[in-house]
Amino acid sequence: MESGAQSEVPAPGASDGAEASGLVLRAVKRRPLRAGDVQFYRLCEDLTEPLIYFMVVVGPWAFGTTQSWSIWLMNGTGYLLGLLLAGKLAIRWAKGYEPPRWGEGWGGEGRSPKVEGRRLEGGGRGRGRVGAARLTAILAGLTVAILGYCLVSAINARATANLADGTFTYHDASIRWLPHSFDSNRTWLAFWTYLGLAFSFWAVRDWLLGKTDDETRAAYRKPQQGGGRSGLLLPGRLRRLLWVLAINGGLLGLEGIVQRLEGSGTLLFLVKPRVNPGADTQFGPYAYRANASQYFNLLWPVCLGFWWTLNRSMGFRRNAYHLILACCVIMAACPIISTSRAGALVTVGIVVLAAFFLAATHFLLTAHKQPDSRTRKITLACLLLFFAGALALGFGLGWKTLKPRMVQLSEGFDTREAMYEKARPMATDFPLFGTGPGTFEPVFQLYLKSMDTYWPAQLHNDWLESRITFGWVGSGLIALAFVVVVLRWFTRGGIHGGRRFIILIWLALAGCLVHARYDFPFQIHSIVFLFLVLCAILVNLTRRP
Repeated sequence: MESGAQSEVPAPGASDGAEASGLVLRAVKRRPLRAGDVQFYRLCEDLTEPLIYFMVVVGPWAFGTTQSWSIWLMNGTGYLLGLLLAGKLAIRWAKGYEPPRWGEGWGGEGRSPKVEGRRLEGGGRGRGRVGAARLTAILAGLTVAILGYCLVSAINARATANLADGTFTYHDASIRWLPHSFDSNRTWLAFWTYLGLAFSFWAVRDWLLGKTDDETRAAYRKPQQGGGRSGLLLPGRLRRLLWVLAINGGLLGLEGIVQRLEGSGTLLFLVKPRVNPGADTQFGPYAYRANASQYFNLLWPVCLGFWWTLNRSMGFRRNAYHLILACCVIMAACPIISTSRAGALVTVGIVVLAAFFLAATHFLLTAHKQPDSRTRKITLACLLLFFAGALALGFGLGWKTLKPRMVQLSEGFDTREAMYEKARPMATDFPLFGTGPGTFEPVFQLYLKSMDTYWPAQLHNDWLESRITFGWVGSGLIALAFVVVVLRWFTRGGIHGGRRFIILIWLALAGCLVHARYDFPFQIHSIVFLFLVLCAILVNLTRRP
């Protein structure tokens, strides 16, 4: 089996010789595609899926991935995903292999994958996808820029910190006008962690675009019908990933509730943590209850959107997918049961916004209303039961302990603000490049008036801590990458994502950003990984496939 080496077939619809010549030139440069290459590609795809599920499941259960061993376990898995992605890209780019993928065809999902790929290369058709391609290229460039920023900061370190005796070893060879770090060891760790996360993000994004065997056969049987209007509203791979997230989150929440009721303060009934040893200060596998609430608030709105999408496509003909709604009830209650004040407030805020949005659009937007009024009423009843059940379960099991903490809410804000005031001079002293990724803890000691002052490992304000460690340059790169992810849905090309599903994902991400203003979710690997998985989903979704 060989193709791509001497093919001179122009793109369908090519209207001039220059376009065809350019296509031929690109095709000639490709090496022959053999059967072994296709088998290797499929092997990479088959290995990628369980590795993604492994990271999704293990991340929170490994005590939130806060220990060195668990972080490196996740990093190693991310590197392996990167190698598999590199192998797939090599087959697609060097050998010209064009597997069936979502959003990579013009005029019909059922055309031959080779024809779809040729149309993409021809350049004369499909202008609607230019915006999506450019945004993807910009996002890839920003990923490289962020990693490069961390790498240069580590190589060009101005010092290495020693927390044991509170000293710094300064390096004379540092170049001041380049990004730099005041603790090379911490910045190197940050670089290797971000590298694994970047590989994971792009591996998830690439894998989600691939079609299952059933979807490929269905596309060939219906060559003139788009995939976004038939059957289920989400592709098979995305559905499987969301199922794993929902079931894993439900089990995680159930374990956390049982552990809180048991009251021993032993994480997963296995380990007594040195920090926050009390049962009321931890939740589930997380030694810090706020981190647990941040994880659940990032997950349950997405799973609710998944249930809504399945309900739209299947109605009430099948009952199995309602298990997702039961998992959502448990997950939405957990931030309140954990007695995290910010977690409870963010949960209630998301519940109010989601309830208002879903109820309003369910009746006011007539374009996609289901013709069966009985089905719409049952759907609305399920939503009301969900919101009522989540709040009842959460406040029923957590309000007794949460109520006195809510009375002290203003005192908690005052304590945090006092800590922020001590840290703000760091951002002023190092505005452009910051102190270096991961260096807040060792550098903050230089701004303490005495060693008796509270010395936190995290600032409990990721917005300010990012500006301190990354500076305006690094923080700007990260913010721009997030903006690109959000804007992706408004461009053509990709997998169709309904507005309700998308807005619930946006609510989840916004809730995490609110948490980040008063805490440190982005210092916890499992939360960052979940955030990036949701971003990888977003960069594949569009309102106009």
